[in-house]
Amino acid sequence: MTEKQRQARNQQRLTELYPTFAKRLQAVITDLESQGLRPRIQDAWRSPADQLAAYNSGHSKLKYGYHNVTGKNEAKEALAVDLLDDDNAANEGREYLLRLAAAAEKQKLSTGIRWGIKSAKMVEAINTAIAKQDWKAQVKIGWDPAHVETTGVTVQEAKAGKRPK
Repeated sequence: MTEKQRQARNQQRLTELYPTFAKRLQAVITDLESQGLRPRIQDAWRSPADQLAAYNSGHSKLKYGYHNVTGKNEAKEALAVDLLDDDNAANEGREYLLRLAAAAEKQKLSTGIRWGIKSAKMVEAINTAIAKQDWKAQVKIGWDPAHVETTGVTVQEAKAGKRPK
């Protein structure tokens, strides 16, 4: 994807997000771009049918998640995105994923980098790599590391209308 296409895609996908989340995600994108990376919002808001397809294919563990959040009059207010490395889409390396997790955490967001990792020692290795900015650290990566989501509100709370501040 050209740089112009990537930027246009990101701007369009940001409109599918709840404003507070969109502002934080834009800061994540800006942070990564300042490091020479090309983050691309692959998925922002998902329809219930698309979410069910993701669930049925094993790409999600939820039938309703942060991607599906809507507001008044069904306005798209997603609280999650999949933020891929446009230069290596769907094949992001550890360095990108660690940088993404660090940038997200600076904005009080979370990623799936630790999802499914049962060993406390392996989770601590991720934490240490991020704290030390050791982007080349040989750490185990969770099952959905390019997924970025809000914090401070559960999926069920979001479904019921609560939004992050």
